[in-house]
Amino acid sequence: MSYLIEVSFLDMRPSKALYDDISRHALQLERFAPTLTDCRVSVCHSEMRHHQGNHYRVTAQVSLPGRRFEAGRETGNDTHADAYVAVRDTFAALRRQLQDFQRVRRGEVKHHEPPPAG
Repeated sequence: MSYLIEVSFLDMRPSKALYDDISRHALQLERFAPTLTDCRVSVCHSEMRHHQGNHYRVTAQVSLPGRRFEAGRETGNDTHADAYVAVRDTFAALRRQLQDFQRVRRGEVKHHEPPPAG
């Protein structure tokens, strides 16, 4: 492990299995951005849905030198009934952000030519 991974469990007991799953996802991000400096993840257990079951909200933040990426803070319903699905979806969003950033950095983004005048 070459960078800091910090996991916070809010309104719930810490889970070793969930922590291991988060760590595995966080370490996989290093393939897309080898210069990651840290990864901070919070898992929140929401008990406000008594009729639909308890849901989980996972937010994650990763940092590169001079850049920060966040996932899991969408507006609307961003909770999941399964904590592992919430972790998977959050890290998938982070992975897409890192891949897009690396494409732009390498200059692999298409530049559209303006239409010819006339």
